[in-house]
Amino acid sequence: MTQAPCTTLITPQQLMTMQGSGAPLRIFDCSFDLMNPAAGEQQYLDSHIPGAVYVHLDRDLSVKGASDAASGGRHPLPSREAFARWLGKTGFDNTMQAVVYDRQGVNYCGRLWWMLKWAGHDAVAVLDGGLQAWVAAGGVVATGPQEPVSASNYALAPAIARLATTNLIADRLGSAAQTVVDARAAPRFRGEVEPLDPVAGHIPGALNRPFAANIGEDGRFKPAAQLRAEFEALLGGRDPASVVHHCGSGVSAVPNVLAMEIAGLGTTALYAGSWSEWCSDTSRPVERG
Repeated sequence: MTQAPCTTLITPQQLMTMQGSGAPLRIFDCSFDLMNPAAGEQQYLDSHIPGAVYVHLDRDLSVKGASDAASGGRHPLPSREAFARWLGKTGFDNTMQAVVYDRQGVNYCGRLWWMLKWAGHDAVAVLDGGLQAWVAAGGVVATGPQEPVSASNYALAPAIARLATTNLIADRLGSAAQTVVDARAAPRFRGEVEPLDPVAGHIPGALNRPFAANIGEDGRFKPAAQLRAEFEALLGGRDPASVVHHCGSGVSAVPNVLAMEIAGLGTTALYAGSWSEWCSDTSRPVERG
């Protein structure tokens, strides 16, 4: 009997069972630090799940200066075709279950989870609790460079994830057909501080849901029923299907996308260019407070 794919979260115990079953599997370590881009790779070298491939946010999941980039902002999305070529270089193919993790509360591995959905691959799950949960559950770790992998071909399929553009958001400002949810911390949302982008504030009408609000004290996602209640309270009767998520550069918004899916609220959209793309044009409206 074929095991059903994991499409949102996977526990350390489930991953251990999957490893023992011999099912086609690729694990990706997405640990990163925006303020020190070399730190994540060093963390990987120091300790990672055996067989995991290291993924660098800037180098592998973003592309700067490419004419075919799928978004703007500080971490522009590569085209789906370029992403598929990169997947092939990691040895990933269409038969595999992907498991992604980091050490930073899903701040970075969510990006790869979303991108695989965008490439049409549903069998991708986030390791709930990250590497810390794996170690706490007795999972073994390896050190040093990753093992060599044989390249494969990854064939794109129709996108499962929803990608929103700046023009779409601008056209729907103030419309009931769109609910913008901003995943940045409250002081940045209100425009009191802005450490990374040239303009402070938020997209007019946006709601604020800091991405860390999805994670419990144990480092894992809150239960589905709790997440559902919290998002329904935030939306205040708005249609979940109208939601477009963003953050500063389209990375830390993904935990909100994932949390709504865990909560049974459906597949919501991601504005990958996010605030860094929105505020790059001074003619676009900005709200503060």
